[in-house]
Amino acid sequence: MSDCVEAYLGWLASQRRAARLTLENYRRDLEALQRLAGDRTLETLAQHDIRRFVARLHGEGLGGRSIARRLSAWRGLFRWLVRQRGLAANPAEGVRAPRAPKTLPKALSPDQAQALLDAEPDAGELMVRDRAMFELFYSSGLRLAELAALDAAIAADLDEGLLTVTGKRNKTRSVPVGSKAVAALREWLALRPAVAAADEPALFVSRRGGRLSPGAIRSRLARWAQDCGLGVHVHPHMLRHSFASHMLQSSGDLRAVQELLGHASIQSTQVYTHLDFQHLAKVYDAAHPRARKR
Repeated sequence: MSDCVEAYLGWLASQRRAARLTLENYRRDLEALQRLAGDRTLETLAQHDIRRFVARLHGEGLGGRSIARRLSAWRGLFRWLVRQRGLAANPAEGVRAPRAPKTLPKALSPDQAQALLDAEPDAGELMVRDRAMFELFYSSGLRLAELAALDAAIAADLDEGLLTVTGKRNKTRSVPVGSKAVAALREWLALRPAVAAADEPALFVSRRGGRLSPGAIRSRLARWAQDCGLGVHVHPHMLRHSFASHMLQSSGDLRAVQELLGHASIQSTQVYTHLDFQHLAKVYDAAHPRARKR
């Protein structure tokens, strides 16, 4: 990696307080930029170079959303170079990614969510731990990184049915925890001392006693869904989507869902209004006498 990229990533970490996963994504996107630039320094790139890189990525099969994310990282780097290193212009400004087809986030139905969380595909401490994780995902709409970063000290807040989590850019928010999730967490907390290493603060730990990684959590959820015969691939963000969709269907309060999810912009939350409309359309098609298929 070039010195300017390392300096920019350091600035993101110290000044913007970017999360570790965010920094990893930026590093990956900027490594792609350096690969495309070849032997040229990034400071010498022009707008036509960036357009050519976008066309090349698209030709390699990268989707519109992924290219847009890379362009965003590139713009950030060049914007920083303009401000901090005196670069004349931002070559990525005004360059757009190919239009991606609009896709809605996939969510479980309430019945599917209940079947997932009521299942007992395994036995022992790890099953108790996994159930607590998945109940918490669905109960509070946490991001994967937020759940993985939780410490056992959260037990003090369970009596109030609340949880304080640290989200993107180190912003904290309080989220409610449902009674079933509280019960699952208390069951795991009673077993945790026998599994966790003596000096390990993490709430969710592996068989070896250390903090459970995001990848391990993702893998455990996929295996759980497979073992209980749900018939659909389930990942942590799907439980977050399900939480948001079901909350919006029940309450209709978009602003409240925005706060619970920790979205900085209401636009990020508005996608769930489309999911809610899909639900209503299915109800209409099934119930209205002039809509039912004969």
